[in-house]
Amino acid sequence: MDEKIRNTITNLQKNNMAGYYAENTKELLLLLSTLLIKGERIGCGDSITLEETGVFEYLRNEDFTFYDKHQLNLTSEEKRAIYLKNFDTDTFITGTNAITTDGQLFNIDGNGSRVAPMIYGPKQVIVVVGANKLVDTVEAAVYRTRQIAAPMDAKRLYKNTPCVKLGKCINCKHEQRICNDFVLISRQFIKDRIKVIFINGNYGY
Repeated sequence: MDEKIRNTITNLQKNNMAGYYAENTKELLLLLSTLLIKGERIGCGDSITLEETGVFEYLRNEDFTFYDKHQLNLTSEEKRAIYLKNFDTDTFITGTNAITTDGQLFNIDGNGSRVAPMIYGPKQVIVVVGANKLVDTVEAAVYRTRQIAAPMDAKRLYKNTPCVKLGKCINCKHEQRICNDFVLISRQFIKDRIKVIFINGNYGY
């Protein structure tokens, strides 16, 4: 394990969050199987990391009640119903835009459906993060998310925002802007409610 990741896990623990490390996707899924209980209700946030590591596929094929927001042809009302269910899940699984070496999670969201259940509701929140998301400061986390992750995500979502064309954030006021909720999770009230799993390698934006 990289020393920087090891130190970050120590700092997460100081902030009442648990930290884990998986060398590869096989280890990641094995670790998840120990943190999840068969039959429990599981929600998720949008995450390229979870797609790339096979977590979504794992949740769909195992014995869970998985509130899958990625089903085809869902209406806006059906998606909203899933978003609301996420608050009452046993586990909410998501990625994160950036994590600082002093053990803080930073995310930018469009409508809050991902960051809101990270903050409150689910009994357990599992965050899967590639080593590429690790930064030294909150300022670096904000920069990484706005200038790297957000333009790529806006492009993935077929938005017509300036960042898609320019490849960088200019703090626009576009009606399709996805950078609306800036959330820094510094500490947890309930110890180990948030569990962060680092996976070796670059995943997500």
